[in-house]
Amino acid sequence: MKNISFLINIRTTTLLAIQDLSPDQLNEIPSGFNNNIIWNAAHLVASEQRMLYSRSGQTPLVSSEFFDKYQKGTRPDGYVNEEEIEKIKKLLIYSIEKFEKDYKNNLFTSYDSWTTSYGNSISDLDDAITFLPFHEGLHLGCIKALKKLVK
Repeated sequence: MKNISFLINIRTTTLLAIQDLSPDQLNEIPSGFNNNIIWNAAHLVASEQRMLYSRSGQTPLVSSEFFDKYQKGTRPDGYVNEEEIEKIKKLLIYSIEKFEKDYKNNLFTSYDSWTTSYGNSISDLDDAITFLPFHEGLHLGCIKALKKLVK
């Protein structure tokens, strides 16, 4: 599926962008910003899991605590340690690969429609898959801007 390939490419680019950063750099919140690089990376996973799994009535890969920390409207609430950082990095790729497999296996049969904060109506899973690269690109841009400030 073409859009899933886009997502894997975006996630790979995101992972490459953060790979050389220390835990301190990933956790730093520069002046004028509300969040940090690792929050943005984890937010991608939380948003994707909410949009694709939760709204389809399926069990997401991540815990409710993960959603509570990284969903829309949250901000970093403490230092993310190396173990959690590695988990987030692995989830960036694994969650999309698992979704692709689940999608091909017809796991998703229903969808709870919603409207994004940008006014886009997401009425089914295919709409969500189409919207995700836009959302991912926004946060990749944030990650790249933050990276310039923490290096």
